[in-house]
Amino acid sequence: MSAQFLLPLAGAAIVLALTGCASPSRSPISDSYGPYPHLPEPKSSLFPTVNIAPAKGWPAGTMPTPAPGLKVQAFAKELQHPRWLYVLPNGDVLVAETDAPPKPDDSKGFRGKIMQLLMKRAGSSHQSANRISLLRDRNGDGVADQKTIFLQNLNSPFGMALVGNTLYVANTDALMRFPYQKGATQITASGSKVLDLPGGPLNHHWTKNVIANPAGSKLYITVGSNSNVAENGLDQETGRALIMEFDIASGKTRPFATGLRNPNGMDWQPQSGMLWTVVNERDEIGNDLVPDYLTSVKDGAFYGWPYSYHGQHVDTRIKPQNPELVARAIKPDYALGNHTASLGLTFYTAQLMPQYRSGALIGQHGSWNRKPHSGYKVIFVPFQNGQPSRMPQDVLSGFLNDQGEALGRPVGVAVDRFGAILVADDVGNMIWRVSPMGAMIDHRPINKKISPASASQQPVSSQPDVKQAVK
Repeated sequence: MSAQFLLPLAGAAIVLALTGCASPSRSPISDSYGPYPHLPEPKSSLFPTVNIAPAKGWPAGTMPTPAPGLKVQAFAKELQHPRWLYVLPNGDVLVAETDAPPKPDDSKGFRGKIMQLLMKRAGSSHQSANRISLLRDRNGDGVADQKTIFLQNLNSPFGMALVGNTLYVANTDALMRFPYQKGATQITASGSKVLDLPGGPLNHHWTKNVIANPAGSKLYITVGSNSNVAENGLDQETGRALIMEFDIASGKTRPFATGLRNPNGMDWQPQSGMLWTVVNERDEIGNDLVPDYLTSVKDGAFYGWPYSYHGQHVDTRIKPQNPELVARAIKPDYALGNHTASLGLTFYTAQLMPQYRSGALIGQHGSWNRKPHSGYKVIFVPFQNGQPSRMPQDVLSGFLNDQGEALGRPVGVAVDRFGAILVADDVGNMIWRVSPMGAMIDHRPINKKISPASASQQPVSSQPDVKQAVK
């Protein structure tokens, strides 16, 4: 046999061996949630924990499990790796069908080959469809009965934001703008590049998200790190591990907040008007470190990566150290569990499910390096007076079967025009819709209430035109 043939076989054997010999966690996963998570001493080993949930997909007639009093249905099926969602003011739903771009430098060496095998086993590393599709529910029954290719020939697109008649799309290497007309099912006009974003042949964390401020004058863009803990060199982290602010009128950019390893979801908290984000934290120091987190994003703040985690807990793997920067590191507001891969975020502001008002809905993509598995569900974090107030609640679970296989993996979350919750499932290739059991839809539009003191941070209003009830 050739060496080219033997390498995948050897790699697969190593993956299975590592999976089999991983030591289990000594702490319940609940200990790594909340404002004061348990942070044990870091553990290093020659081989980090590997515990892949092989991607299987949903057998016919099966679906995830909603919380009591709720129901779930397939809003859309047979998509190609749907990752992110955006609801337009008229109720149309945009979905980014996307995967990682070619990253030749990220797969170099033995470690890189193994990581490729791990991601493939977890259901990633497909050729990207590089498109945004539009889903429309024309009769209001909670199922999309129209699908069109809205934008195509993109480059691993992810985040989307509509400001006036301009749709911004965050490709993996550039922020793009496209003209948008209300009700359009396709954009054929050529887009224009607004600014370059860090990409290139390494591009470890490839997803870029974008959100507009309420006035529609500024955009906020997430850029993840190019490594786990800067093992590729700090020179590869220029312009990364941060949220960037872009002023639309002037075209100027600046770092808004830094030290965020891999921020993904962003939204404006409706009570405080503050920008919040979920962050996928570092790996390879044990089952029980480091918890992903949900945090408010303060202008000019530093959140620790790569030098420290969860505030000022120093990561000794980083050489040279930077004690002055660590002294500035801000502790995040709320931990979301070790290795849960918390990516999706939206605050619930609709009327349909009042038990979720003002709280955070979070899509947890699920672990590949923890034993037992963590994440693989959509959770709700209650808020009171603009801050997380209690432990999380499951909204949608059951993405893992009894054999430890991934039937689906939730990523982006959004709220549709009726107030139901939409969940992008990139392994099941579905969009799930969660709504109350047997309830009619509240016809009042979605309305984000912002305190007068923080009105400058109020999100762009999106008032849907709702004229019928969902069955």
